[in-house]
Amino acid sequence: QVQLVESGGGLVQAGGSLRLSCVGTGRIDSSATMGWYRQGPGKQRELVATITGGGRINYGDSVQGRFTIFREGAKNTVHLEMRNLKPEDTAVYYCNGVVTVNVEGATRTFWGQGTQVTVSS
Repeated sequence: QVQLVESGGGLVQAGGSLRLSCVGTGRIDSSATMGWYRQGPGKQRELVATITGGGRINYGDSVQGRFTIFREGAKNTVHLEMRNLKPEDTAVYYCNGVVTVNVEGATRTFWGQGTQVTVSS
């Protein structure tokens, strides 16, 4: 099993910054793809950013240029640096991990409990 624990959410004014962190434990290693998704009030869950074990990064269109994702090597820890936050960034942010479970390449997806980010105008 894999456990993902997020930290770093909170309340911030528009234009401010926050850093989210997610620590993965259990059957997860540095080859896993890790990332962040978010779900705002009345909205569907959407991609924020992901980073593969090889360092390939993908950002959602709405955060491109404002958010930065990076990971701490073998520690299975991924961070999301959020700058110039906007009220529309208000959401529950979920850490995501995709782990390869066999030699055929099958994967399993794991989610953290989520951390609330609220941006006031």
